[in-house]
Amino acid sequence: MPCRDKNYSESHVAAGFVATFGETLSMLRKLFQTSDPSSQPFVLSGSGTLSWDLVAANLIEPGEDVLVLGTGYFSDGFADCLRVYGTTVTELKAPVGTKPQLPEIEKALSEKRYKAITVTHVDTSTGVLSELQQLSALVRRVSPDTLIIVDGVCSVACEEIDFDAWGLDGVVTASQKAIGCPAGLSISMFSGRAMKAAQNRKTPPASYFASMKNWTPIMQNYEAKKPSYFATPSPQLIHALHTALSQILAKPVSERFAAHRAASDRIKKAIAGLGLKQVAANPDEQAHGMTAIYLPDGVKGADLLPILAKKGIVFAGGIHKEIVSKYIRFGHMGVSVLDPKRNDVDHATKSLGEASAECGYKKA
Repeated sequence: MPCRDKNYSESHVAAGFVATFGETLSMLRKLFQTSDPSSQPFVLSGSGTLSWDLVAANLIEPGEDVLVLGTGYFSDGFADCLRVYGTTVTELKAPVGTKPQLPEIEKALSEKRYKAITVTHVDTSTGVLSELQQLSALVRRVSPDTLIIVDGVCSVACEEIDFDAWGLDGVVTASQKAIGCPAGLSISMFSGRAMKAAQNRKTPPASYFASMKNWTPIMQNYEAKKPSYFATPSPQLIHALHTALSQILAKPVSERFAAHRAASDRIKKAIAGLGLKQVAANPDEQAHGMTAIYLPDGVKGADLLPILAKKGIVFAGGIHKEIVSKYIRFGHMGVSVLDPKRNDVDHATKSLGEASAECGYKKA
């Protein structure tokens, strides 16, 4: 049946959708900052977690070693996913609110040959930002065959990622955070080196739906504006992603990253002004798209969050198991910090101070 209304889904092999999907895949190359034709984007129906399976099922074979840099709840989850596929995982964990440091990473890499190293660019559970450029240079120097895989769910489109210049092998993300789409898409980019690792594996991919062998020709056909089929994509969500990427790429991505840094600095200053502390204490390790904030003494998240909600502000509760009841999380990315007509950031920080006072908090 012909699609005459934008409110209806169109066929995933219709000419209009094929063109939209192809343009979307090409725009992702610009967002990730890769011009290498051997790099391969994937857009699959699923959450960011599906991207972990994409890595584990295709790039790593059972028994191979992977070094996971532990910064919180989501790096722990990546490690658990890898184990499901038979990976031998070594976790290099840091205390809550910080990250593994380069000297200890170098030591770990020199002790064993790792097929891959994974790093959560921003761990949404702690607000800790991991630096990628120096990390990548270290891995290339100490263990040049090790694939560098980045979980960028909470960083893509708000933190700088220069895929080619930094020599990354994989960045996985999702549609719902800084990219600014409804949830439901797993989005990733893999280097030519990573694709060769998938193609040259000795055992078949350990997943059917998350098989790069199945999806690569589909993605390549769509990017070439040719209809293709392995499993049905979501035309509505991909149209939304196309719109979001068109808006993001209307200006240089460097301006977008700078705007997020500026907004983050303003938020961090306001939080400090309220006498509150961040989970990520080191300014060099603080994310620019979210902030994890310790609750004042005597204030419970279960009391504070509903007060904020009544003021039109939605913060998230804690998720890191070691400090789950001791902090809240403030997301500030995308339109909330980029639209000059909005006052979201100032309204949120002002409301946080008011709500804390209503809970009995008085700044010392």
